Amino acid sequence: MVQIGKINRLSIKGMQSYGMHLDGGEWGDILLKGTYDAWKYRPGNTIDVFVYVDREQRLLATIQNPSATVGEFAGLRVVTSTTAGAFMDWGIENDLFVPKSEQQENMREGRTYVVFIFLNEKTNRITGSSKLHKFLNLQPPQFKEGEEVELTVYAETDLGYSAIVDSSHTGMIYKNEIFQKLVPGQRLQGYVKKIREDLKIDLRLQQTGFQGVDDISQVILDTLKNSGGMVAITDKSPPEEIYALFGVSKKVFKKAIGALYKKRLIVIDTDGIRLAG
Repeated sequence: MVQIGKINRLSIKGMQSYGMHLDGGEWGDILLKGTYDAWKYRPGNTIDVFVYVDREQRLLATIQNPSATVGEFAGLRVVTSTTAGAFMDWGIENDLFVPKSEQQENMREGRTYVVFIFLNEKTNRITGSSKLHKFLNLQPPQFKEGEEVELTVYAETDLGYSAIVDSSHTGMIYKNEIFQKLVPGQRLQGYVKKIREDLKIDLRLQQTGFQGVDDISQVILDTLKNSGGMVAITDKSPPEEIYALFGVSKKVFKKAIGALYKKRLIVIDTDGIRLAG
């Protein structure tokens, strides 16, 4: 069964000068526009395509991959803003439409917003919404502290950055624990720091505990080897410099070099750290 707004593997029924006719089952033929090499594609072969509905309500296919599909969150840029709504670039020929009624705030041309992509049951059209709360899981979060999760940053606040956690809940990354540039729509891995009594989720971008130290310890050793055995970074260095080189917070870095020093793998000098021996 064809899923609108998803990647589908469809059979080629026929090839014309203007494109291919694909077998859409109960939806009938689905047109894949463009010219394609006859030696590569032939009737009876299958092809992976993204199926969508264009502005004329026609069901079409494309071999282009969108930034996200139906049921996913994504940070997208507004290419046109009208009185009816905004059109966002999501990687295929037809822009994603976000009606005024689905905008948390008036969208401005050129700016990036995080939206949820869904199939509008009334119009059968793939639609975006920046009213993210409508599409989040209302059940209490079941994450465990220290669990690795996928984050989508969607807003900056006085406390830090709000992020969507595994496409289901929201959490907060606090400013004093951020050592890199974050922007709305950015996707990255993070960790659950704590589930608070009010069921809100505190997040961090670095792993903690022995496993995190072990991971960064290897990164530090590899960096030292690739830098001639020494780098001009110590536990007194600014957090930004530590993060730029090793991708971790100063706290995690100090634990890691402490563990390496105890194992006599590194030497800590006033002007940097170097490999022992």
